[in-house]
Amino acid sequence: MITSLESRAAQAHSASVRLEVPALVAGLRELLGVRLVAYIGGVQEARAVRQWADPDDGRTPPAAVVQRLRTAYQVASIIGERDTAAVVQAWFQGMNPALSDLAPARLLRDGDPDAAARVLAAARAFAAAG
Repeated sequence: MITSLESRAAQAHSASVRLEVPALVAGLRELLGVRLVAYIGGVQEARAVRQWADPDDGRTPPAAVVQRLRTAYQVASIIGERDTAAVVQAWFQGMNPALSDLAPARLLRDGDPDAAARVLAAARAFAAAG
C-alpha cells in the first residue's frame, strides 16, 4: 500500500524531472527565495537566478547545478506539501541532526555524491514526523 508521503514524494520527483529549467528555477525561487536558490546553485548574485528563471533569457546553469536544483525542488516540494515556505526555508538552512548537523542547502551546494540521497531521506523523515 502506498502511503500519502510516498505518493507526495513520487509526485515531487516527477515534477522535478519534468519541469524545464526556467520553470524549475521559478518554482524553487517561490519555495526557497532567490538568495537560497543562488546559494545552492553556487552563484554569488541573485541576478543569475532571475536569468535562469527567465525562459527568454537563454541562460542556463551547468548540468551539475541543474541536478542540484532538481533535488532541491523535489525536497522543497515534499516538505512544502504540509508546511509553509518559511518552514521549508528554515529546514534547508538549519543544522539537521539527520545530516550530521549540517544544513541541507550546504550539502547540496557542496556536491557530495551521496548528498542528494541523504538530503532526500532527511526530508522524508521530517515530512513523516510532521
